[in-house]
Amino acid sequence: PRHTRIAEQPAPAESAPPPPPPDTWERLRRRFRLVEAQHPRIDRELERLRRHPVSLQALLRRGTPYLRHFLDAVESRDIPGELALLPAVESGFDPWAYSPGGAAGLWQFMPATAQMLGLHRDRWYDGRLDLARATPAALDYLQNLHRRLDGNWLHALAAYNCGIGTVRKAIRQARREGGSLSYWDIELPGETDAYVPRLLALARIVQDPARYGITLPPADEALAAVPVNASLDLEVAARLAGLKLDRLLRLNPGFRRGVTPPGRRSLLMLPAERAEAFRTALAALPRDQWLRWTEHRIARGDTLGAIARRYGVTIAAVREANGLKGSRIVAGRTLRIPLSGKAAAAGRGIAATGRRKVRYRVRKGDSLYTIARKFSVSIRDLRRWNRVGRYLHPGQRLTVYVKAG
Repeated sequence: PRHTRIAEQPAPAESAPPPPPPDTWERLRRRFRLVEAQHPRIDRELERLRRHPVSLQALLRRGTPYLRHFLDAVESRDIPGELALLPAVESGFDPWAYSPGGAAGLWQFMPATAQMLGLHRDRWYDGRLDLARATPAALDYLQNLHRRLDGNWLHALAAYNCGIGTVRKAIRQARREGGSLSYWDIELPGETDAYVPRLLALARIVQDPARYGITLPPADEALAAVPVNASLDLEVAARLAGLKLDRLLRLNPGFRRGVTPPGRRSLLMLPAERAEAFRTALAALPRDQWLRWTEHRIARGDTLGAIARRYGVTIAAVREANGLKGSRIVAGRTLRIPLSGKAAAAGRGIAATGRRKVRYRVRKGDSLYTIARKFSVSIRDLRRWNRVGRYLHPGQRLTVYVKAG
């Protein structure tokens, strides 16, 4: 029989493995659209950042829990990547930042702007500090400013800082005088003159960190917003999610009393890799264990204030938990003590580890500077712990967390 020779087929070449996905910083660089701007004011801000490399490195580390969340939101809208860095300039990536003028949160919303954008505030919750809601609100606002200012992102960023009315007035004045309408040439407040250059200087460092001797910290953790439909103690939530309480609080600074608010749906921000395990654990937890309580049997001589101090809670919280209108209590009866509110102090960014709480009464001639120096703390922390502005008045009581020992 005749045999047909079958030609040997060459073995298929091994396909190269797909390249790893770009990290958050590389994704951010690919979205930059404004960083190529050149101006001496950018150079001055760049030099200021370069003179303080330790502070700059600390700033970037503070931003790592949030940066991918900001970038995901920016990418979904196809807007410049530089906007994801704006909280560095606004708040220094401090989730509990409060300005002397009343702005709050990573995106530094003023109360009126927050109300206009639908960010709710009450004694339980401040939407200006809520990552899940403040981030889209901030980008909505920036895009609105961009549209109203003829598609100019530098003008929009300036308006985010000083208000659209101020920017429009500066543009009208430049137009009347026949001058340039560029952000770099119109007359704006001094703070706003430095604001946009500061953002662009930071973006330039991110674009080429090696050139400036900076190592960018990992920032690849994704976040997920998990619905919670009742009041949940954040300490319980941290345990269910397998997180340290401080880490959970930094992702959820908007819950002012250490619990998600009662009677409404909240969004709890978690690392995405922990979200499903948290949902499962929460579904299995009986509802009466979502909050932490203890009971106190009233002894002769007890006062409501002494009982509250003993458990580290407020008198108002004990009253509310027991339906009391005043401070009268009866020996032999039992009070329900809500322990869940104890995380609220930590929720304002207070790292209690290694510190003790001191109450200080402001005296005539005191200032934030002199008090901060007296207790070896920063003015920024004093403001954050007490939510005060620049000025104090005699008799005002401040909370200070001083190093123990």
